[in-house]
Amino acid sequence: MTMVRAAITAALFVFTMVLPVAAQDVTLRSYDGDVEISGNLLGFDGEFYRLDTIYGELTVDGSGVACEGPGCPNLENFVARLVFSGAPTIGKVLMPALIEAFAIRGDYDVTRQDEGGNEIGYALRDRKNDELVGEFIFRLTNTDEGFADLLANEADIAMTLREARTDEVSRAKAAGLGDLSAPGRARVLALDALIPVVAPSNPVQGITMPQLAEVLAGRLANWKALGGPDAPIDVHLWDERTGIGQASVDHLLGPGGLPENNRVRRHANGEDFAEAVADDPFALGLTTRSEQGNTWELALTGDCGFALTATRRAVKTEDYPLTAPLFLYLPARRFPKLAREFLAYLRDPSAQLVIRRAGFVDQAPEDIDINAQGDRFANAIAQAGPEVGLQELQRMVRVLAPLKRLTTTFRFEPASVRLDAQSRSNVEQLARALELGLYDARRLVFVGFSDGDGAAGPNRDIARRRAETVERAVKRAAETANFDRITVEIDAFGEAMPMACDDTAWGRQVNRRVEVWVR
Repeated sequence: MTMVRAAITAALFVFTMVLPVAAQDVTLRSYDGDVEISGNLLGFDGEFYRLDTIYGELTVDGSGVACEGPGCPNLENFVARLVFSGAPTIGKVLMPALIEAFAIRGDYDVTRQDEGGNEIGYALRDRKNDELVGEFIFRLTNTDEGFADLLANEADIAMTLREARTDEVSRAKAAGLGDLSAPGRARVLALDALIPVVAPSNPVQGITMPQLAEVLAGRLANWKALGGPDAPIDVHLWDERTGIGQASVDHLLGPGGLPENNRVRRHANGEDFAEAVADDPFALGLTTRSEQGNTWELALTGDCGFALTATRRAVKTEDYPLTAPLFLYLPARRFPKLAREFLAYLRDPSAQLVIRRAGFVDQAPEDIDINAQGDRFANAIAQAGPEVGLQELQRMVRVLAPLKRLTTTFRFEPASVRLDAQSRSNVEQLARALELGLYDARRLVFVGFSDGDGAAGPNRDIARRRAETVERAVKRAAETANFDRITVEIDAFGEAMPMACDDTAWGRQVNRRVEVWVR
């Protein structure tokens, strides 16, 4: 009868996450003696036990049971331990800076520990009694290894420079980690961008996206084709196991189905990459904005005259096409209280300042006054034609002139109705701001824009539908916001304000967007 009752009660326990400890046999008994559960202890987070039992993996509230057995943890001296694994770009500089800022905010003393090999650790102690309260361990591997450690339960959080692949999502589900593609499993920690770079002595100043793809594929092999000297192009990329290396292929070779160039010099870290490119006058590489070093960034150009560089604002608005979000992947389990507090802190405005100081692009929204958007309106006038005439441009200026553009912008994945990763994060950010009342008594306008492929009228209708889709997504996410205090509107101007040339797929992708304007 006790076992039957245990099975029924076990079904009511919450399936959430704890941190791994050595798996040993334990027995959990309710204080009234009516419920008893035995199994291998998989983890304890200071509040909840996680057991592998005959009923499957269960999470049990520790306040209602007593633990018996050799694997039972010390309840009085519990230390939260969180293991991160993955991209050194995230774990080497950015996360340590955030941990130190979090420690100051929480009144903890933080000490760096050398774990040996490619691991570093940070110990947090309570300043009041000098007790150890938490340990943060970072395995500086690469994106592939980060996902592998997460799937093998050897890490609690994966630090990655790309989204999870389909097979990684499937394996995570099979391992009981939840759906890594579901909302909340992937958090955008900060923003970066892929940039083409050359040596400072190289005379070439820009390159088109198709040309860059052909260079990486080995089909364009001489600088003369780019307006440079008659010399072969030495191509440099990050190691194919790194998130940056994989993102380079995904963004540039994948869309056109181009093969990878076998004659490429690969680098495992940013220091080696930047040094090799800066010292070679005939080198051309693809790296990230944060790892640029002493190299020179090439502008992304187009036949219609547009030129885009990875400025902080262009990355934040995603007007620059090769944005590269930095991800933290979390399994569908419960973390210790200290870890939950740290993860919540990462969304705080003060954390965004730390992210910016560390050399990355933060996600804090900024207002852009219309006076700072002269180039955009000049492009709109230059690209105007029979389908987008003076009347529509005047309407656009009349509507937008009293407003300011937010850096919060939304774009969709290619050939999909799903928002891309950065835009999904923007939905959450804007929804939280609305719930906090930051836009109370203000006017919020979702403005849709399209590419110029097709007639202007249908394009404007498509742009409006995209704006409506984004507005619905934000309202769904902002569950506690009082929309009676906010004026929310929708408008669309179709192809009236292009950000890039429409003669390439990437240019059309940049132009298809939903902007947010406020007053």
